Amino acid sequence: MKLLLDFLPLLLFFVTFKYADGRADWAAAFATEHLGFLVSGGKVGAAEAPVLLATVVTMLATIAQVLYLKLRGRKIDLMLWISLALIVTLGAATVYFHSETFIKWKPTLLYWAISAAFLVSRVFLGRNLLRKVLGAELQLPDPAWARLNWAWSVFFGALGVANLYVAHAYSTEAWANFKVFGATGLMVLFMLGQGLYMSRHMPEQDEAPAEEPKP
Repeated sequence: MKLLLDFLPLLLFFVTFKYADGRADWAAAFATEHLGFLVSGGKVGAAEAPVLLATVVTMLATIAQVLYLKLRGRKIDLMLWISLALIVTLGAATVYFHSETFIKWKPTLLYWAISAAFLVSRVFLGRNLLRKVLGAELQLPDPAWARLNWAWSVFFGALGVANLYVAHAYSTEAWANFKVFGATGLMVLFMLGQGLYMSRHMPEQDEAPAEEPKP
């Protein structure tokens, strides 16, 4: 359930964008009629309508996600709060200026926030953030925890750069595909690599003593 909630705004962004992109004229008319009062100039063109509608849907989905967790009395992760702040701020700018540039920065800023959290906790606070999260479940030597923490910081920093590159070097449609499939795929590969590395450094379980032969 949590995994579905985490990925729901991303999936809704992709589905909405693809649907509106295939009906650009309809999307422009719909956005102008229903969101024109939020847009500078009051009119949305066919070129920017798909990403604008997808952004609005994502904003609503993220707000609904936070409200749902609040009403259920569940803890809201810091990264979700940061994601909410970014999507509301940059999403509002995207809608008002009807420009996809702002929303394209959102994944990068989120990735860099994650990268900075691992970096700052280690360098300035002397803490290993990854060990704090997973230390109760995994037993690893100190050097392994240190390498893993650095790996998370470097990976998310690089992923933020990759998002900017795709956003500015390719079309909005290509960026949307990368946002959903490319970035997610890279995260899955990274997690698999982390799992393999952890398995190499986890202490081996003591073998169970052999049973004595029955007389």
